[in-house]
Amino acid sequence: MKNLRLAAFGAATALLVATTGVNAQGFSDQQRKEIQQIVKEYLIQHPEVLQEVATELEKRQAAAEADRNKAALAKNREAVFNSPYQVTLGNPQGDVTLVEFFDYNCGYCKRALGDKVELLKNDPKLRLVLKEFPVLGPGSIEAAQVAVAVRMQDKTGKKYFDFHQRLMSGRGQADKARALAAAKDAGLDMARIEKDLGSEEVRKSLQESMAIAESLGINGTPTYVVGDQVVAGAVGLDNLKKQIAAARSGSATR
Repeated sequence: MKNLRLAAFGAATALLVATTGVNAQGFSDQQRKEIQQIVKEYLIQHPEVLQEVATELEKRQAAAEADRNKAALAKNREAVFNSPYQVTLGNPQGDVTLVEFFDYNCGYCKRALGDKVELLKNDPKLRLVLKEFPVLGPGSIEAAQVAVAVRMQDKTGKKYFDFHQRLMSGRGQADKARALAAAKDAGLDMARIEKDLGSEEVRKSLQESMAIAESLGINGTPTYVVGDQVVAGAVGLDNLKKQIAAARSGSATR
């Protein structure tokens, strides 16, 4: 935020100087210096102008980002909401879909786990989609690979979500060993998991999540998609409820 405001202040100064010097070639060096001094003095006397410029810049950048997200979502809607490589929980025919991109080693994702559990418990019309997005190192990739193998043998998502909660709630760095332990505790077929880990589907699943995230400009976890909005960060249960309600009132489509 500090860097953004500094940039805005510099941009404001440059803008005002440029505005007064549209026909700069018609001014002498002395006249240009006088104009610059006038602008400088004005900004010193009215610093609130810089604040207004910074605020307006933030609004325009947020609006531009929202427009880019909507365009990217429109282009990738099927892969975002209905990919065969995703995990779908809750009501499969729900009127709103909440998509989460997560990493098993993300502390914010761990804290946000309870939000998902609460939403699934209390919103019977919600469809929840989980997409592995392992961006926090080799351990995260290993854990995500095991997670995909778990999903491959559990079409209902029930054992997957049990596994997901166990691994997300565990202490220490998530990696292959911890993910396999969580899968075993969740009652998965371990021999099949070991076999599926080398499958093309595991590679394609993670490759697709990475490609979608790049297209949507997602670079951190957790990040949510609901309706036509991309929501970055662990924004909390109340905020997620508001986003879902907004999508629902707007008749959001999957």
